[in-house]
Amino acid sequence: MNTGRDTQARPLLWREAVGAVLRRVRLRQRLRLVDVAERAGVSAQYLSEMERGMKDPSSEMLAATAGALGLGVGELARLASDVLVRSGTRVSQGQKLLVLDSSVSRAGAAATSVGTRVSAGTRDAFLLAA
Repeated sequence: MNTGRDTQARPLLWREAVGAVLRRVRLRQRLRLVDVAERAGVSAQYLSEMERGMKDPSSEMLAATAGALGLGVGELARLASDVLVRSGTRVSQGQKLLVLDSSVSRAGAAATSVGTRVSAGTRDAFLLAA
């Protein structure tokens, strides 16, 4: 049985943060679930499950759903990352992060320790915990 205490004790999951962003953007645009689902080519039930953090959608599903809301996948990821930060979800010391920036070639991407300062030039960076 899942209690409210269980939900509060664990960190927010990535899929929950993404779902929260999708729902917030959809509601701000005053769009119905069925309309966004139709645009994205998914069922309304699947989109609802994505918004509630119950589904871990593929990158194709994320791209289609983000596109249906006028977002790019990168923008969706940045917004979801902001949700995680605000929720207090943290990457622990000792974990490695992969910093990917549009100005860094794939060959130039490197792992860095948590706490390494990210320069202003990497404002659009994605931090992936490993």
